[in-house]
Amino acid sequence: MNHDSEITTGSSFARRSFIKAGLAGALTAGSALSASQAASSEGKPQGESKKGFKHRIIDVHNHPRWIGHNGARMIENMDAAGIERTWLLSWEVPENELDSYYYSVLNPPGVGIPFRDVIDVVERYPDRFICGTTVDPHDPHALDRLKAAVDIHRVRVFGEFKRRMRYDDPDAIRVFHYCGEVGLPVVLHLDVTLPRHGVPTSWQWWYGGGLENMEAPLRLCPKTQFLGHAPGFWREISADADQEPLVYPKGKPIVGRGRIVQFLEKFPNLHCDLSGGSGQVALSRDLEFTRKFLIDYQDRMLFGRDQFDNGLYDILISLSLPADVLAKILSGNALRLVPV
Repeated sequence: MNHDSEITTGSSFARRSFIKAGLAGALTAGSALSASQAASSEGKPQGESKKGFKHRIIDVHNHPRWIGHNGARMIENMDAAGIERTWLLSWEVPENELDSYYYSVLNPPGVGIPFRDVIDVVERYPDRFICGTTVDPHDPHALDRLKAAVDIHRVRVFGEFKRRMRYDDPDAIRVFHYCGEVGLPVVLHLDVTLPRHGVPTSWQWWYGGGLENMEAPLRLCPKTQFLGHAPGFWREISADADQEPLVYPKGKPIVGRGRIVQFLEKFPNLHCDLSGGSGQVALSRDLEFTRKFLIDYQDRMLFGRDQFDNGLYDILISLSLPADVLAKILSGNALRLVPV
């Protein structure tokens, strides 16, 4: 993925840089398709993964109808990348919590990534997608709505949870606990305000709080399998995260034992979602550290894209990981959490 060379301290600006980069990559990849493929409707017969790929791959983090990809284009992209299945996640967000820039990459009829888009694409291609969604924990009927989603639409993942509320909120913990009871892994987007532990210098579109706000859910919901994702999570790979002014600390060596390592050792129900610009930047900072990190915590690392390029796959292949470790990251751990 080609990232902008300059990444500022503002979380909105930095995120926009990565969305632009992802959009550019998606459009570049899309240009290789024939005109008939690019114009294909979502109602075409369901495709199958191309044969002959060396690795079995499950993408644990992507979304319907965004960054230039409707359902049919997603299938074409997955086939080209050798991806067998994708966890298809909604993003249920009130309009007043949505950074307006996202309107340029999201499906125009809705706000965020509504569950109805997930349902529609999954029903068109049931053998290629795993259904995921969330509910608003402050809704007194949240658990009933989630139960109905599981019963009617076979939802198997709670995600992507990306709301303007701290994840140690009692209502959120109640929902997370229920997810553990019914076997739904929880994909959490974490952002932080800057400066860390200080008064924010500007308005920031942050969600969830820092990694420290995951401690209560991890402790109180031991049956629930959590996947940490996004810049507020991945910046914590380094022990100097509290002093780091950038949302995406690019090209900086990993220092000491960051909170991610500490939390992985303390909470066996924490996993790492490697997707997105945040995951790629973190893994690219210090390849020697990254290789050891992935091997040490091989049972907790999950491949995901959150976009439509092959940047993460290329990083993983470049590390010459042991075959069994790579297999776990690319699909084994995902299949353990959500068997197919």
